[in-house]
Amino acid sequence: MSRDTREICLLGFHAIRARLRAAPETITRIVFDGQRRDGRLNALLKQAEQTSVKVVSDSALALDRLAKGQRHQGVLALATPRVQPDSLSDLLEQMESLDAARQWLLLLDGVTDPHNLGAILRTADASGAAAVIAPRDKSAPLNDVAARVSAGAADHLPYLQVTNLSRAIDELQDSGYQVIGLAETADQSLYAADLTGKIALVLGAEGEGMRRLTRERCDRLVRLPMLGSVESLNVSVAAGVCCYEALRQRMK
Repeated sequence: MSRDTREICLLGFHAIRARLRAAPETITRIVFDGQRRDGRLNALLKQAEQTSVKVVSDSALALDRLAKGQRHQGVLALATPRVQPDSLSDLLEQMESLDAARQWLLLLDGVTDPHNLGAILRTADASGAAAVIAPRDKSAPLNDVAARVSAGAADHLPYLQVTNLSRAIDELQDSGYQVIGLAETADQSLYAADLTGKIALVLGAEGEGMRRLTRERCDRLVRLPMLGSVESLNVSVAAGVCCYEALRQRMK
């Protein structure tokens, strides 16, 4: 496991509460708008006090500057990122101790918008995925925006960026995972596919889909039925549909 020492900004109540529960030692300080005093803020400050996290009052202008224009709800935290697995091998080893219903993953190929990444992390965590994997190049980083949109999921769900996604797929298959890619041209519907057992669901960039090498390495391809006039869904919405179909099948 490796520790990233750069400092990130956690914006808003959800993200800060999640970090206080999961890893308060990574928080350098919490900064709040000194003009705001209400029950929600007081409860957060009390939680911070119980974990010995430093709390600082400042102006709304100072918070805007720290948040770089992003919405912060009058409170933010400066922190180092959570420890992430060093490699896919480490992640798979950790997953062996999970319940069988949790032994599935989400792979992202070319998702570059941190808002989409944050939304996907939130859905993947809620639906029971063990981790989200993406290539280091041409992928959204787990930055302040992604962490805020994830509403705390980024503090619980590993986000592993690998050097080569095709090799990662090979490793998953060698470890007994069925790799299932989402593609508009696939013959089989998502709802006809078996999403139980060890699986990895692969989603590509909105509009472009998976890259050719990624598509070719998938064990099978599935599609989302589209009955209306639109040709595709936002990737975070598509991820939500796929994740909850996987959860539905795994809860039987």
